Order: sequence, then C-alpha cells, then structure tokens
Amino acid sequence: MRNRFIPFILLIVLIACQEGYHTKKGASNDVQVEAEWKGDKIAGVNLEMPSEEIDSTHIIQVQSSNASWVSMIPYAITQRGGAEVTYHNDGHWWGESIEGTKKCIQMAKSAGFKVMIKPHVWIVDEGWPGKFDAGTEERWKIWETSYRAYILEFATVAEQEQVELFCVGTEYRISVVKRPQFWRKLISEVRAIYSGKVTYAANWDNYERVTFWDDLDFIGIDAYFPLSKAKEPTLKELKEKWIELSETLEAFSIKNDKSILFTEYGVRSMDHSNAGKWGDYDKVSVNMKNQQRYYQSFFETIWQEEWMKGGFFWKWRLKDIDGGEIGGTKDDDYTPQGKPALKTINDWYGRSTAN
Repeated sequence: MRNRFIPFILLIVLIACQEGYHTKKGASNDVQVEAEWKGDKIAGVNLEMPSEEIDSTHIIQVQSSNASWVSMIPYAITQRGGAEVTYHNDGHWWGESIEGTKKCIQMAKSAGFKVMIKPHVWIVDEGWPGKFDAGTEERWKIWETSYRAYILEFATVAEQEQVELFCVGTEYRISVVKRPQFWRKLISEVRAIYSGKVTYAANWDNYERVTFWDDLDFIGIDAYFPLSKAKEPTLKELKEKWIELSETLEAFSIKNDKSILFTEYGVRSMDHSNAGKWGDYDKVSVNMKNQQRYYQSFFETIWQEEWMKGGFFWKWRLKDIDGGEIGGTKDDDYTPQGKPALKTINDWYGRSTAN
C-alpha cells in the first residue's frame, strides 16, 4: 500500500523544488525567496525633478524599474538662518515649478504610473530640514504661514491632477515635536481640499516621536537605517539586520494601527554605504555589490511583511543637468540606473502590485 503513494510524493517534492519557498523570519541563510511570490505593495521610485522641460520619453524610461508608482518632489527653500519657506524662485528647476510638476504628473499618468507628491524643503548651505529650529514664537509663525502656503498649493495640484497620495512634509525632526498642533491643523486643511491618501515622511531616527500618525493614512519613513559598518557586508549580515528592524517596525505598526510606507529607501553604490549617516565620500570607492545586496536583502525580508505597504527607492534621475550619462557602473550615487541593483529592483517590483 505504501509503494503506490511514492510517485505522488515525488511529484509534490518536484513541484516544491521548482516553485521554491520563502525564507522564514529569523533565518540567517541566503536561500532565495519564492519565485512566484506576489505582494500588494506600492512599488515606487522618487524622481529627481528635471532642471529643464522634458518629454514623455524620459518618464517612460522609468518603466525599466518595473515601478508602478512615482514620487514627484517639488523643492522649496529656506535661507540659512531664516524661517520663511519660499518657492517659485528664479533658481528653481522647471520640474519643481507648479507648471512643471503638473506636466510631469500628466506624463507619468499617461505612462501608467500612480503618483505621490512629496514636497521637500532645502535649507540653503545646510541641506535637509532635520536641524531646522525657528527658535522664537515670532519666527515659528513666519515658518508656519509660509510652509502652509507651500503645502496647500501643491495639495491643490494633487487634487486637480487626481494624484493618489500626498505627503505633507519631509524630515522636519524638530518641528514635529515642538509644533504638533500645527501639523494636525495642516493635515486637516490638506484633507479639506484633497481627496486622496495622506502621509508624512519622518526621518528613520524620528518616526517614533511623531504624535499625529492617527491623522494620516500611512506611517511614512525615510528609511536610511544603519545596517552595517562593514566596508562590504554580506547578504546574510544585511538580512539579519532587516529582520531585527522588522520586529521593531511591526510593533510600531500594530501600536498605531497603520501600515508603514518607506517614503524613501536606498543606498549609494560605494564602500560602507550600508552604514547609514557617515562622513567623507572622497575616501571610498565605487562598489556595486553593496547597493545590489542592500536591495536584495530588503526584498527578501522586510518587503514581504504584511505591515509593509511598500516604498519609493531613492532615486531616479530623469535628465542629467549637463547632458551626460546617468548612473552606470562607475557612478557611486544613489540611482540604480545602469547598475546591477536595477535588475534586483525590476525582478521584485515585477512581482508587486498595489491598488
């Protein structure tokens, strides 16, 4: 009697071998995940808005990543030592203008992409707004009035262009702690004119201090978590770190009853790129393995969790400002264009769909 079941058992084993299997949570080996894995994810990419007008061919090229979403980033600026947020400036790129943003959205939608508008503020001579602190009540009011005008104008654009997701802010580490009521009121004002989903992009070391996640649809994190200080960490090491982080993020998701969206994620293609924030870029070499392993380890672990809504990798350059080659294996920047990491992204994004 037992022998008659042997062919059936062998058939099951052969099918299982062909289809593969998931790497279990907590596993430390480098077994490939199931080839037929499907997810309901936002498979997105942050676009570098072009300095001059582009046509649809530049947007269509993004399809090579298999992304289904794109993020438009119309920058505003605050002068160093100032408080006012300004935009529509002479020095702004075409793609950051109202007109340019609208045209890029229209081209993206025609190419089949869903869209997030994710406003950023750039502090002149400093960069990101994470250290911005207006200081006095008078200066905070200047910042609030000008920032509100900036956000509500682009929220209006988002409604006009039927954008699916709007981000009310990015990496304001200090103001979200000191001015939470401003953010709650701003979110309410955005929702009064915009009918899509709304999020905020917290820095990776600051998301737990944001107190208004209950007013938003997703917990947004710019996810530049330090994974390894090694010059070239192994895939196993990176996966183990993602698994460790996953437990913390899952608990936070459950606590707030919200899915988590990585509003930014990615690393540069260079030595030590998985270390998080670190110093001298001039003393490291180009390293394609670090970037490719980062994405592979991410997709084989945390990407598959139920609480993970998806993410927008950083970033895709639509047009080089000097007309030169974008990306490639000699480039050490974030874009995966022309690099081994792009195939990894393409493979995984191709298995992911989002409504």
